[in-house]
Amino acid sequence: MTGATGRRSAELTIQEMARRSGFTEPTLRYYEKAGLLGPVARDESSGHRRYGPTTADRVEALACLRSAGVSVSGMRRYVDLLAEGDAAAAELRDLFASHADGLADEIGRLRLRLTYLRLKAELWDARERGDTDTEQRVVQDVTRVMDRITRKDRTT
Repeated sequence: MTGATGRRSAELTIQEMARRSGFTEPTLRYYEKAGLLGPVARDESSGHRRYGPTTADRVEALACLRSAGVSVSGMRRYVDLLAEGDAAAAELRDLFASHADGLADEIGRLRLRLTYLRLKAELWDARERGDTDTEQRVVQDVTRVMDRITRKDRTT
């Protein structure tokens, strides 16, 4: 369907694609140049990029991967394996499982840091109230969490 601008309604400009995906326009250009998006259509009269539904779906999939911490090389691996179809199912499974494990480790580290911050807030709350028993207990809890954070940081 062609709209008043002569542009098919399912096609997105680079600005629209950037807003929708959360990538910047330079990032979209980089991903195109790096071969992650495949060929991106151009407007015949202006030469500006037009992201059709298939390319927009690819960009959104890459945005999900990127937000999950997948590197550009990981995204490239995904795109390469995707092109192989079902023949690469086991490799795609392993790729996603590996990244899921990495993300789970990161969530564990973040949860520890969240616990640390909440304990520090509790400590200062106890100090403000003059509750020395609670303060001493929380200091011990903070120390244990800090030890766990330090150990985790050394193992990663």
